[in-house]
Amino acid sequence: MVTSTAASLLMDRLGLSEDELCVVLDVDPLTVISGELDHKPQLPILLALTEEAAERVAGGVLPRWVRSTGPNGRPLDHLLARDYAAFEDDLQSLADRGFVLRSGGR
Repeated sequence: MVTSTAASLLMDRLGLSEDELCVVLDVDPLTVISGELDHKPQLPILLALTEEAAERVAGGVLPRWVRSTGPNGRPLDHLLARDYAAFEDDLQSLADRGFVLRSGGR
């Protein structure tokens, strides 16, 4: 059973606001609070996709990364558009670069 705890983990892991989480999962806040997310396969998939990155990077990097502009745009924009394939590509790009988040201009 997918729980609100799992949703909270994804929210914390990626630094998502409650509103952003609801958009990403295409649910209303009551569904998240009640933990009635069994019909949302994207939650366990997103947790699995982000698990390796969460284990390999220092705290605070993933929330910054999700809002930074990468080679294919901002990962947050892909999540909000529910383009999970593009988000998976973003994660692969991050892994290919060695889980490094660079700051500064291009």
